[in-house]
Amino acid sequence: MPVFGLGFFLALLGFVALISIKFIYEFERAVVFRFGKLHSVRQPGIRFIIPGVETLVRVSIRVIALDVPTQDIITRDNVSLKVNAVVYYRVMDAEKAIVKVEDYFYATGQLAQTSLRSVLGQVELDELLSERDNINTKLQQILDMRTDPWGIKVSNVEIKHVDLPLDMQRAMARQAEAERERRAKVINAEGEYQASTRLSEAAAIMEKTPAALTLRYLQTMREMSNEKSTTIIVPLPMDFIEPFMKSLDMKREKR
Repeated sequence: MPVFGLGFFLALLGFVALISIKFIYEFERAVVFRFGKLHSVRQPGIRFIIPGVETLVRVSIRVIALDVPTQDIITRDNVSLKVNAVVYYRVMDAEKAIVKVEDYFYATGQLAQTSLRSVLGQVELDELLSERDNINTKLQQILDMRTDPWGIKVSNVEIKHVDLPLDMQRAMARQAEAERERRAKVINAEGEYQASTRLSEAAAIMEKTPAALTLRYLQTMREMSNEKSTTIIVPLPMDFIEPFMKSLDMKREKR
């Protein structure tokens, strides 16, 4: 009988020791409550608790990627959108994360949803599409400020997808096409302007230098001779026709 009692006592002692030993990993912190009252925060390693007296709550301090569900947004210029985002955060103070809020994961997700609707409702569609980095920074600052009392640090917020209505997509496509046509017309007009300017300069040079006009005439004749054509139109320089024009004018004056 004493042997049985000793064996039972050793078994009970081993069981108590087994449930008293806790292994805290490097990426965890352990919040310990004694008789329901906050006692301490245990660091990584082998830790002991008093069974029935102390309770241990593990908290991960790794970065958490929180997927914000798609939200219906109405922008400041009354455009209805569907937007989703992702929030990256981590627990900096395990004690606050357990004591100050019931479920910090759920609370952070709800706060991210309401903040996303609030911030995007104050911007216009063009601003949302062109200045997304600024909006992400603004969201990060708002969430970080509001979650700071919970011991949580929001490191980054990214808007993942903006779902536009079909009519808005078609309108933006037409706008982009009109913008491309406008640029093409501007480039074409600029080319015509530069070409006319160069032609005007060339005409002025030829007017001052008759030899240049003759060389241009001969070059044109050479280019025409290289063409595979049975009919060649030979242009006469104005110098050849000018005497005949003067004689005709003199005859008209005599009449």
